[in-house]
Amino acid sequence: MCTVCGCSDNSAGHRLLLQPQAGQAGMQQLKQGNATLHFGAGAARVSVPGLSQARTLKLETDILGANNTVAEQNRAHFGAHRVTVLNLLSSPGSGKTTLLCATIEALRQRSAALPLAVIEGDQQTSFDAERIRASGAPAIQINTGKGCHLDAPMIAAAFAQLHNHAQGDGAGGILFIENVGNLVCPALWDLGEAAKVVILSVTEGDDKPLKYPDMFAAAQLMILNKTDLLPYVNFDVARCSELARRVNPGIQILPLSATTGAGMQAWLDWLDLTMAQVQAEPAT
Repeated sequence: MCTVCGCSDNSAGHRLLLQPQAGQAGMQQLKQGNATLHFGAGAARVSVPGLSQARTLKLETDILGANNTVAEQNRAHFGAHRVTVLNLLSSPGSGKTTLLCATIEALRQRSAALPLAVIEGDQQTSFDAERIRASGAPAIQINTGKGCHLDAPMIAAAFAQLHNHAQGDGAGGILFIENVGNLVCPALWDLGEAAKVVILSVTEGDDKPLKYPDMFAAAQLMILNKTDLLPYVNFDVARCSELARRVNPGIQILPLSATTGAGMQAWLDWLDLTMAQVQAEPAT
């Protein structure tokens, strides 16, 4: 269980434990007689059994503060190497790895010399890292065990293992971080990236930006993936885009299909622009 971001035990026993505590700080019944209980109404915006809102806030401040210190060190290190670092976030099965493989192939066709690397995050296995390596880019696999997200110290350790970016040659390039599949926890954790990119597949439903607002509020770009499946699913692109902008008015939105290649050029153009912005920043 992640006590910072609110991942919780969904067992029947845990639900029964929470029910008698309806009057505790941080819990609110939205309507009398309504079956909706809001456990994120307190100052900490999360309810953790056995912890007060004040204690939860203190833990969050301490843990995230330590993480953010390392994240700033990562950001300075990335800047010294002129590397554009992107944190890719989504639920499991959105097509992150397929998109990454297609992106690596497209970037390699345009510039074989462009340094590319990937840090893969999963609870277990190295399946995705193996797919990335097969596509022609170096990849480091991070297994988080019971952890539901990557953190800045993990990224620092993985980055040190990437040969292309450990030589101090300032060659630039792109480092993609494929975070653990999860639309909740990773939103809180700064890794030192230049931008967060949330990937939502059209098979997941167009209401996700309101169901998981923290993720969409934190992202600079939303990719609507698997658009080739739109004729077969009930997904309203305009509604999803409107909900995302309701949560985050500045978010950019790119519909594409990593499978067919439709919309990929707009994604590559966005990468070019982001790389140019990073390269234009003064070295730290």
